[in-house]
Amino acid sequence: MTRRQKLFIAGTDTDAGKTLIACGVLEAARQQGLRTLALKPVAAGAEPVDGELRNDDALALMSAMSEPMSYEQVNPVVFAEPIAPHIAAERAGRRLSAAQLAGYCRGAMMRPADLLLVEGAGGWRVPLNQRETLADLVIELNLPVVLVVGMKLGCINHALLSAEAIRGDGLPLAGWVANRVDPEMARFDENLETLKAMLPAPCLGVVPHLGKGASGVDVAPFIDLAALQIP
Repeated sequence: MTRRQKLFIAGTDTDAGKTLIACGVLEAARQQGLRTLALKPVAAGAEPVDGELRNDDALALMSAMSEPMSYEQVNPVVFAEPIAPHIAAERAGRRLSAAQLAGYCRGAMMRPADLLLVEGAGGWRVPLNQRETLADLVIELNLPVVLVVGMKLGCINHALLSAEAIRGDGLPLAGWVANRVDPEMARFDENLETLKAMLPAPCLGVVPHLGKGASGVDVAPFIDLAALQIP
């Protein structure tokens, strides 16, 4: 992986494990001596801490990255309710847009780091408003994408459709990670081999089911940053 790299972390669906895998990527990079930063531009689902809303995913990213940055820079838009971001925004009397979120991201992207991750919310086509989706933010920022595949029944369809949409939007799919969210998934190996054969990008790692309390330190040994395919 070249230094000064920026990547978007997408998921096949809401519970694919984007944050855990992002933390693993950050830790793997840190272990290589790289300076890391991460952003969660919009998050829905937060609890008040000292009077301010804080999202667990954003806090996890902050713990995993090597360089200091304020919570407001990591997660500039946060809503209390764990619902679709555009609905949460409407209920809060706010309006989301790709340009607005891109502006927040670009400010943070000016900070020095060897690797900067931008983590999405939900899947690739999560709406920001009635006209735009989160994909429009990634297009605006022109970021290569790493797709986290939550390994469970139905994931092959979700992964192939997501990869098709990402590439159809003109963005490079730099790699994908198989995250075993369902420890009881039937025919795991066969599903994995199908994904390796059909997804048009390298597999960066196969992460076993780690259970609650897992962190980036637990994930990092399963991540191969050298496999990233970035044009």
